[in-house]
Amino acid sequence: MLSNLLNKFEDGNYPLLGPNIKFLKFWGLILPDEKYKKYFYLFMHISVIVFTATEYIEIWFVKYDMNMVLTNLKITLLATVSVSKITSFLIRQKDWKGILNYVNETDRERRSEEEIGKKEIITKYTRYSRMITFYYLLLMYMTVIIVICQPIYKYYTSEVYRNNVRNGKEKYNEVVSSWVPFNKNTVLGYIFACLIQSYAAIYGGGWITSFDTNAIVTMVFVKSEIEMQIIDGRLIFGTEKEPASVKEAKRRLIRCYDRYSKLIE
Repeated sequence: MLSNLLNKFEDGNYPLLGPNIKFLKFWGLILPDEKYKKYFYLFMHISVIVFTATEYIEIWFVKYDMNMVLTNLKITLLATVSVSKITSFLIRQKDWKGILNYVNETDRERRSEEEIGKKEIITKYTRYSRMITFYYLLLMYMTVIIVICQPIYKYYTSEVYRNNVRNGKEKYNEVVSSWVPFNKNTVLGYIFACLIQSYAAIYGGGWITSFDTNAIVTMVFVKSEIEMQIIDGRLIFGTEKEPASVKEAKRRLIRCYDRYSKLIE
């Protein structure tokens, strides 16, 4: 059952990057060509960026409570790093698409080669990339679920906290502390604020999962490509038993140079 579920993330056109490309498209980091879908994703991105700004505004309002300031600042700085990554990805969309196309094309070429040692490298980096992608996804969304559920958990497990909230001695715990243009100390205001914060946590988790796993898998591929280029270099002149002709050696040398040039671009 789990295997069937994971196979749904695969894409025959992207043997290595299948799950990563699907995540990037699902969360809107690779913007669709269709006009309305593109604007929808841009709106989603901007809304999370605006939400991050409200976290900074909230720090201003709680500036006299140093514990709250430090707690909020830790989360806000993490959110700022996420926003910086995603903004960079969106601005440099063309460059990232070029990198992804290079990785995919080179990976597909490598899978068709028969030199000794390459199949093992391909199997190894593909398995490692899947492990990184899915474990990262699991870890991130376990974290998101815990963050979203912790206010409810505290309310139902701590009688002291419940009584303090009812007596006005403590405020409701928020999913993520942020400023909202309404009173979030009422029940309805608090619920609405938590819904907004939960949305930002879920979408932010999708952001980071997509970006980070894509970056890691790309680096894994680069390392493996260097290993396979070393094999190519050793075989330029063939082997003792099967030496290459002058013409074949020149062809292999040109191919090695071409692949190396593409890798370092």
